[in-house]
Amino acid sequence: MRRVGIVAKARLERAASHLAEIAAWLEARKIQPVFDPETAALARSAGATARYDIAEPDDLPRQVEMMVVLGGDGTLLGTAGRIAQAKSDIPILGVNFGSLGFLTEVTLPEIFSSLESAVNGTAQTEARMMLHVAVDAGGSRIVDRIVLNDVVVTQGALSRIIELSVSVDGEFMMRVKADGLIIASPTGTTAYNLSAGGPIVHPRVDGLTITPIAPHTLTNRPVVVPGSSEIRIQPLMQDEQIEVFATFDGQALLRLKKDHVVLVRRADRPLRLIRASARGYFQVLREKLKWGEG
Repeated sequence: MRRVGIVAKARLERAASHLAEIAAWLEARKIQPVFDPETAALARSAGATARYDIAEPDDLPRQVEMMVVLGGDGTLLGTAGRIAQAKSDIPILGVNFGSLGFLTEVTLPEIFSSLESAVNGTAQTEARMMLHVAVDAGGSRIVDRIVLNDVVVTQGALSRIIELSVSVDGEFMMRVKADGLIIASPTGTTAYNLSAGGPIVHPRVDGLTITPIAPHTLTNRPVVVPGSSEIRIQPLMQDEQIEVFATFDGQALLRLKKDHVVLVRRADRPLRLIRASARGYFQVLREKLKWGEG
């Protein structure tokens, strides 16, 4: 490994001193650290004086062989999306500076032991399904992107309940009246899906989860469909004043119109997520969800 990208959450001052330490650790092993501009500025704010290689966020995944992310799950989601858009399959190591961190599970004391195993090739790496989402309008594609966690179609702040038509692989599934609908990958089932009452799905399960948000009919329950499925969602709006939005990993927002169609399927390539070798998946769940604590 010759070049490693480093990204920190914007304005995360607690990470500043760690950035210089990680860079020095890599350089001591003849590995070039590469920062995005904001992360480099954050490192310099802690007194770092080295001249680091810098690349724009969208170009960074093309220039390195691994990414290290310092922050919370939101920072990792943004980086995962950039890796996917770059059509790269480099692994990503997430260091948790957030409050929960299902994805950024490496703790501060584990940084250098995790880096050591990552650069010498002994780290555990999991392939996490990503989602390809497209939005079509009148025969034209207006959105085409890759996300790790979920696609959410939801009401606006002032809207009442919305109605959506949902099909799976061309077969009509349901018309649902609800506050919204979540399409989650297995990784994304511990995000918004969990808060909405959806199931936790193990990352190795090849399935997509469809979860209504506060459905008007209580028999509209979460459903897990095969990972090979294509899910089609269309808003049913009689009034153009009704606000319906689609969000993609919580990173982008699009207002939908009645002729818009949201299509979700498994992406062509997964994300390679470096795991903290000391903990298994169920231990992470126990720690994050406080299972078994009085």
